[in-house]
Amino acid sequence: MLIADRYELDDLPLSRGGMGAVHGGYDKHLDRRVAVKFLHWPGGSDDELERRFVREARILARLEHPGAPVLYDFGAHEHRLFQVMQFIDGVTVADLVSEHGPLPVPWAASIAAQSCAVLSAAHALGIAHRDLKPTNLMLCPDGSVKVLDFGLALLRESDFAQFTRAGQILGTPAYMAPEQIQRGAAGPSSDLYALGCVLHEMLTGRQLFTGPTAYAVFDKQVKELPPAVPGVPPALDQLLQAVLAKDPARRPADAVALYDLLLPFITDLPPLPGFLDPAHPSRMYSHVAGRR
Repeated sequence: MLIADRYELDDLPLSRGGMGAVHGGYDKHLDRRVAVKFLHWPGGSDDELERRFVREARILARLEHPGAPVLYDFGAHEHRLFQVMQFIDGVTVADLVSEHGPLPVPWAASIAAQSCAVLSAAHALGIAHRDLKPTNLMLCPDGSVKVLDFGLALLRESDFAQFTRAGQILGTPAYMAPEQIQRGAAGPSSDLYALGCVLHEMLTGRQLFTGPTAYAVFDKQVKELPPAVPGVPPALDQLLQAVLAKDPARRPADAVALYDLLLPFITDLPPLPGFLDPAHPSRMYSHVAGRR
């Protein structure tokens, strides 16, 4: 399929989500790979999904950070909105953990710290992600991390009236902070809680809280304390307990504070065969830049 007279889409989507599907594509004008996200409306038009989709595009346009995908274009094709974004080559953290199992402490800390850097930039713009989870974090061959899918993100200055459906809690239960579940309140601290759930999963190889229904998981998120992670430094386990505190006031103050607390654990990163390219040009560049 050709859209906007320049983007050739692959037949099969790379992924599907609540708002639509992401296809790989090719920009004929600039001779490069792109990712094209289409909005779909199950059973007809949906004004709320359309508002979220437009808002996500505006957020990506504002969020200039190497850890977030670049938005190239935005438009409509046959009355369906689309976003054209940077094509990200890599593996999601969900697939990484599924294939590798528990990650080495330095890599789990590195992925979490890089995510903090992106969250710090987003939070400074008044943007809360609201749906941070392993499928929305991608590890690239150079070892860098991209934070994806800002479809549920909130802009503080414009989203006082939250976009929700009646009786529906937006987000993914296994990564939702207690305050999101109990009061529908989402902000920077709830993003840190979600990242804590992801960090716990990277270190153990399994989701922190599970259950037969979403409500069973909600109950655990609100009431159960996270179990200790065996085999990790005690200081890292203490950090996990702090970032996963039920009371937002007891978590690290912000993404920068959590970033600083994670840095001591990022030492002597071991190879991850099959996932990283030691000679990747971006990795070479960042290695030299990091010496400055």
